[in-house]
Amino acid sequence: MRIRQAPVALGMPPPIPARRRLLLAAAAGAAWLALPALANGVADHGQRLWLDAEGDALPQAGAALDLLADAASHGLDPQDYDAAGLARLLQQPWDTQQQADAADLALTRAFERYLGELHRGRIDPVELGQRYRPDRHDAFAPDQALRVALQLGDPSLAVAAAVPQLPQYDRLREALARYRSLVGHPAWDAALPQLPRPAQSRTRKLEPGQPWSGLERLAQRLQALGDLAPGTHVQPARQSYEGELLAAVRRFQQRHGLEQDGVIGWVTLEQLEVSPAARVRQIELTLERLRWTPLLKAQRMIVVNLPEFMLRAYEVTDDGRVSVSLESRVIVGKALDTRTPLFDEDMRFIEFSPYWNVPPSIARAETVPRLRRDPGYFDRMGFEFVGSDGRVERSLSGASLDAVLAGRMRIRQRPGPENALGDIKFVFPNADNIYLHHTPAVSLFGRDRRDYSHGCIRVEKPVELAGFVLQGMAGWDRARIEAEMAQGSSHMLRLDQPVPVLIHYGTTVVKGDQIFFFNDLYGHDRLLDAALRQRKPG
Repeated sequence: MRIRQAPVALGMPPPIPARRRLLLAAAAGAAWLALPALANGVADHGQRLWLDAEGDALPQAGAALDLLADAASHGLDPQDYDAAGLARLLQQPWDTQQQADAADLALTRAFERYLGELHRGRIDPVELGQRYRPDRHDAFAPDQALRVALQLGDPSLAVAAAVPQLPQYDRLREALARYRSLVGHPAWDAALPQLPRPAQSRTRKLEPGQPWSGLERLAQRLQALGDLAPGTHVQPARQSYEGELLAAVRRFQQRHGLEQDGVIGWVTLEQLEVSPAARVRQIELTLERLRWTPLLKAQRMIVVNLPEFMLRAYEVTDDGRVSVSLESRVIVGKALDTRTPLFDEDMRFIEFSPYWNVPPSIARAETVPRLRRDPGYFDRMGFEFVGSDGRVERSLSGASLDAVLAGRMRIRQRPGPENALGDIKFVFPNADNIYLHHTPAVSLFGRDRRDYSHGCIRVEKPVELAGFVLQGMAGWDRARIEAEMAQGSSHMLRLDQPVPVLIHYGTTVVKGDQIFFFNDLYGHDRLLDAALRQRKPG
């Protein structure tokens, strides 16, 4: 029968195995069997949150269950919170006060877990080798957020407080819903046909002006994706690859980080074949990263997104909005062997006309062998030797090269036009000795894929970046920055206010009303996906 007593104080949460038994029993339609184990020993949760004194569910319980059932809209799995089982559980006729208390506590725990995973994610990034500092996270407490929201009568307020407070997060959720709607679309029922092989070509590709039996299916996919206007008709028997269809492919290439030449080679074809379901998972992984990636805590922040090969400088406006002050293409570490690590640190210095201390690994593998083959390379590149005692040698000798290999000396490149760091270096001290810098090899910025460095990050717009980080420091206008860069003598400038730098990894980005997808450059998405699939239920 229904209980008619006032709610009693609840105690300490039971161990996790008891909760698992509850969820399994609920799924089997016999949740009441697990309630005694769940209710034993409770003491500090206070009054019930979801059931009234008679054991009937309050309206906020239904709202909470709806929010749990909607977890997929955030890229989470509703089964992790067992909304369906909890709904059946709360509909049980309570024979004892203990059963009602335990049912109320079960929903509380599920919702608090949901809030915690919305805020900090399901995977600890340290497990994946990513070194974001824990002190960058705020003190969000799921239990407190839930109780404040319920005092205001709306559990959705706790969800709004838990999610990353970034416009990008909401836009990615919208993109997730859109791509979920495309799962099962007939345009992906069959693969695109084999590409033609143009005359005098060894590779298959579709070039402008060629006929192809796949044009109609290609048009269907591009219309579904929004790159081709609805109602554009393609009749393969009378049409070649041109016009609106060609323009749509170029738009598709732009959104996928490809060369926008309109030619469908194997790289573009590979992206065209990616199913909406795979894109759904890609967006889900990006949402997960946003949950445990440090967010904007200061007035200004620099974010480098490695798969996109892009740097953005953000600042908070007077009205509290986050705006993008600068975008710059970057060159990052090679995917094969010198990947740029993921971490966050504070930029504290700018070095004008920097020396480049050749890392020992590069010296052993590249510089010393090159100098033995080509001694003139030493003077052309402005190299010098520096001993452990600070002594500098500007002449090449076999003994000095041997000393470098033995670790008694290092090779340093003087400031100048050939310096690998260009004429400015942005320093945010870190264990990997990674920094931002300019480069004399500016032609590489014109390439679509830009993983060419030994790990550090080359910036296409160093003057603009310096202007951003030097905001508020008197006298540092563009003219002075350029003059200091051209001076030719190395000197360090300490920033008045450190600027947080985040090395981020997101293969999905929403810009304006378009969603962009990028290759899993370092395989981090693959590792995160595997970690999520292997995760044990909590």
